Amino acid sequence: MAGAASACVVPPNTAAAAPAAGTLSRIDRRRTPSAGESDCGIGMAFRSAGRRGNRKSDTILEIRSCAGCCQWPGGEATVDQTQAPRLQPAARLMLRESVYESLKRLLMDNALEPGSRLSIDGLARELEVSQTPVREALFRCEAEGLVVRRPNAGYLVAPLITRDALLDLYDLRLLLEPTAAARAATNATDRDRRDIKDAVRAMGPAVHGDSYQAYREFAEEDAKLHTTIATAAGNPLIAETLDRLRAHVHSYRLYFRHGIAEVTTTEHQAISDRIQAHDPPGAEQAMRAHLENSRTRLLAAYDETF
Repeated sequence: MAGAASACVVPPNTAAAAPAAGTLSRIDRRRTPSAGESDCGIGMAFRSAGRRGNRKSDTILEIRSCAGCCQWPGGEATVDQTQAPRLQPAARLMLRESVYESLKRLLMDNALEPGSRLSIDGLARELEVSQTPVREALFRCEAEGLVVRRPNAGYLVAPLITRDALLDLYDLRLLLEPTAAARAATNATDRDRRDIKDAVRAMGPAVHGDSYQAYREFAEEDAKLHTTIATAAGNPLIAETLDRLRAHVHSYRLYFRHGIAEVTTTEHQAISDRIQAHDPPGAEQAMRAHLENSRTRLLAAYDETF
């Protein structure tokens, strides 16, 4: 289903055109709201293409009036049950996200020993949830490189990146990301440039503490910035390769101290400034300097810790 429905009031007795597949559209109300009544935006119709057996069919769900959040008559809905869309209850979605974030926090803070086996049943009991959201969280963490799945062993906590692997990671990033930044300075759309600027701005607030809970938003915006620059470069292979590296997950799991946030943001601002100025050589140099500084910080932390 597409994004949230817009305001749904249309003139009375006006037939709603059949919506395109996978979109939301307005539908005909019995009447428009009078003074003092609210338009809750619930009234909508959507249509999605699907298959049932060998027959292609369309699904239309119409909610003809609000069921109580405003002063309209009681709700009346008609649903084509052959392909009725499944709407996830908000509470269930929140539970799944909460379990995922709880597990990810343990992994990012290294509260779970690398290489140790993860018991789905044990995690479910500890988090006081069923096994289903735990399985889903483990699946997502596996995609991020935080856990690995082994035959006959189940899920294991992924090992920390080694020093040699860290060097290899930055060698590859230095081959790709300065070029991506230079290309982004030329190819980025106005939307890309706004997204880059917004990501840097979002990293501005001070980070207090060294736990994942403290720096989670900073880390997410950091990854978002680099992803946006890679995408704006206009070379899908660069963006896909960097996405598979999961560089920020490995780096932040290995080391984070709140003092580096300010330095990192300053370096990101320099990259953004050069991209906004349509300066390919400047953007390339700013990205290279940032990656070299980041590598130096991580190697120093690695040597100090191990």
